[in-house]
Amino acid sequence: MTRPNFHPNDFAHALKKLRLAKQLSQEEFSLASSRTYVSSLERGIYSPTLNKVDELAEVLGVHPLALLTLSYLKNSKSCSANSLWERVMKELSDIDQA
Repeated sequence: MTRPNFHPNDFAHALKKLRLAKQLSQEEFSLASSRTYVSSLERGIYSPTLNKVDELAEVLGVHPLALLTLSYLKNSKSCSANSLWERVMKELSDIDQA
């Protein structure tokens, strides 16, 4: 099934961008992950589980949805955070009404 206006995520870029913005080293994720694993995530070698996204977001001090939102904005030239969230809110509303 093809999704219109759907752009693949770039979790690797989002994680590194947030980590650098928060001025955290890869070593500071030691309670959530090893430095090697964080490095592998930032290079796109591995994809995290949702539980790992939760743990990484906690270390970053952001909501997991902020990390995920940033990962989907990277590859979308025509999408802003607001328009992405408007779409998500509409889709959630449609599900609630079904």
